[in-house]
Amino acid sequence: MKQYLKLDPWNIIEEGFDPHNHEISESVFSIGNGYMGQRANFEEDYSGSTLQGSYMAGVYYPDKTRVGWWKNGYPEYFAKVLNCTNWIGIHVNIEGQPLDLATCNVKDFIRVLNMREGTLSRSFIAELPDGKEVKVEAIRFISVSHREIGAIRYALTPLNFSGQISFTPYLDGDIKNKDSNYDEKFWMEVFKEAGVDDAVLTIKTKKLDFHVTSVMSYTLSKNGQPLTVTPESVQQEKYVAHHLVMDVQEQEQIVLYKYVANVTSRDHGLGQLISTARALLQEAMQLGFEELLQEQISSWDSKWRESDIVIEGDIAAQQAIRFNIYQLNQTYNGEDDRLNIGPKGFTGEKYGGSTYWDTEAYCLPFYLSTADASIARNLLVYRYKHLEKAKENAKKLGFSKGALYPMVTMNGEECHNEWEITFEEIHRNGAIAYAIYNYVNYTGDTAYLGQYGLEVLTEISRFWEERVNYVPAKDQYMILGVTGPNEYENNVNNNWYTNHMAAWTMEYTLEVLTHLQQNEPLIYKELMDKMQLKEEETSKWQDIIAKMYYPYDTELNVFLQQDGFLDKDLTPVSELDPSNLPLNQKWSWDRILRSCYIKQADVLQGIFTLRDRFDLDTVKRNFDFYEPLTVHESSLSPCVHSILACELGYKEKAYEMYMRTSRLDLDNYNNDTEDGCHTTSMAGTWMSVVHGFGGLRIKDGQLHLSPFNPGYWKSFSFKVMFRTSRLKVTVSEHDVTVSNETDTQVQVNVHGSEYTVTGLSTIQVDL
Repeated sequence: MKQYLKLDPWNIIEEGFDPHNHEISESVFSIGNGYMGQRANFEEDYSGSTLQGSYMAGVYYPDKTRVGWWKNGYPEYFAKVLNCTNWIGIHVNIEGQPLDLATCNVKDFIRVLNMREGTLSRSFIAELPDGKEVKVEAIRFISVSHREIGAIRYALTPLNFSGQISFTPYLDGDIKNKDSNYDEKFWMEVFKEAGVDDAVLTIKTKKLDFHVTSVMSYTLSKNGQPLTVTPESVQQEKYVAHHLVMDVQEQEQIVLYKYVANVTSRDHGLGQLISTARALLQEAMQLGFEELLQEQISSWDSKWRESDIVIEGDIAAQQAIRFNIYQLNQTYNGEDDRLNIGPKGFTGEKYGGSTYWDTEAYCLPFYLSTADASIARNLLVYRYKHLEKAKENAKKLGFSKGALYPMVTMNGEECHNEWEITFEEIHRNGAIAYAIYNYVNYTGDTAYLGQYGLEVLTEISRFWEERVNYVPAKDQYMILGVTGPNEYENNVNNNWYTNHMAAWTMEYTLEVLTHLQQNEPLIYKELMDKMQLKEEETSKWQDIIAKMYYPYDTELNVFLQQDGFLDKDLTPVSELDPSNLPLNQKWSWDRILRSCYIKQADVLQGIFTLRDRFDLDTVKRNFDFYEPLTVHESSLSPCVHSILACELGYKEKAYEMYMRTSRLDLDNYNNDTEDGCHTTSMAGTWMSVVHGFGGLRIKDGQLHLSPFNPGYWKSFSFKVMFRTSRLKVTVSEHDVTVSNETDTQVQVNVHGSEYTVTGLSTIQVDL
């Protein structure tokens, strides 16, 4: 753990510049708006270690797969969200010397991510090699209200000299991805032009033909007054710029306002890219930086009104939860059902920026509770639109029917090439099926089932039907050769979680069939004709449900993670020499696979997901058995353990796991934040508070709360959208209050008792 960021309830603050922390900060201080994102790279030159990252949602590249031994069914490519045109860059030259923080003496450096307002600012004094000093104050944001606009205010003041400086704002498309398998650059130049009023750069991908057009312009001021400088236009390969030279006096402040419009061919016709970008840019410039900034502040204020969590008495916990909420809100806004959520969001390249099962298992609950139902619905529609690709994926692996959703994807096609994940981690199908149940159960939107849900559920059930293995001697169904959520176990038989989710999916699919037959018979008949679903199939599902095998030990009275788990040496993590941790950096893969150690919740993931099926004693026995064997080396692990620990009353463990998941990136727990933040685990952090400490569940269409104060906080509060009501729940040491911020009456169950919360009213319940 490397804690170097200052604690503050609304800001992430870095005081002093340490190059060793720079790439971590580039991830942590990232900004975005759901349409585009930007790592916290410097505007001016920086010759030190850096990972440049400018990302446009949905723009990706099929990089050729690199494996040592090709296997049938391997994807041909690994999809990567691309590093796009560097639009923030401003070369700064001081009397012939470039401003480069890697070669300057940097003083009074402070970098601030203002989460309340959605802005990134920096200020510092740089002493150049010849002793000249300049003060720089920069602030930038990616607009929420104008999604294709980025704006920068860059102010420079010479402190101990008068002389000549130059600004060169530029657009640079000659960029690459750090994780390119063959060190290939993925972009080709289409058009460039640097005129008097603006500069234009259009580049396109070498494959898939994505076009990105960026148009840039600027204004200047000196000591608050407009300044006119005749620009020198610069054009190079995939590069356009305006070179601006001016004389300045000591203590005079020169401010460059840089405005950029970034548009893509995903949203606009190729022939309209430049004209559209220019029109958007002109609109932004007419508003001006300050008005754009006020709109930004207002937009973020609306987001916080819907999703803020307040923790009293623990500033580290407060800062952390707001950081997680901030990153989630700037990563996905739900406006485009072609988009999904990558595990690193807009903060880095790792995992290719592609979609994993994390979305359904971890992210969906956040958007269900903090935004209009249409936002979460679009996450499900995304998977429905990929159903045909999922059916193709199953066929590629030799299945005659059904759908296998990909472990990693951009367009529905599997693009991951690790055998134990691509072919064996099939539990992701269960997460997608459960997401449909979770959405309908939470929102009451049963219409989704007939429109989209049943088709997905049916094809997943068909896959499970073919994937199970019937054992006549035992008259049971088994699932062989899988990897469960614990990726420190590969190619196991009868992973308890996978078996359970398979049977549950078929069970829920049958429930949905019955619901539609009884309530929407015309839609039911239409779907039966479309899917050609036969009675013998549903009968087979019922047989599988009744005879599914679940590994269990009667002596310990716990579910077994998989067959043979108890054959391992069950030495708890607490008895390991700390020098062995983290295992994934210290042990060979062979040693890890033979050990009992668990990367993340596996059996406990199933208990958490299907919580209503298990009594509290069952939860306790399994938690007490598995948590001591868990190394939590997945970012998705601590949140599930925190939620279950809350229910069990394990205050210390609940709080420990919450702090670990919430400050995972702020304190760089896993020594990998420089690759990007763990965006999808941030949704798990939110769940730790709302579903863990808040005890939120939906049962029979009613909101249930079982609040639990960990004892470290004076109070905490969170907001949830439920159906058409927005509720604020505040938990103190002695009571819980539920305030209805809308005029729609809602029924709430608190610790087993029902209450009616009328519109714009509050109830108070003793704990």
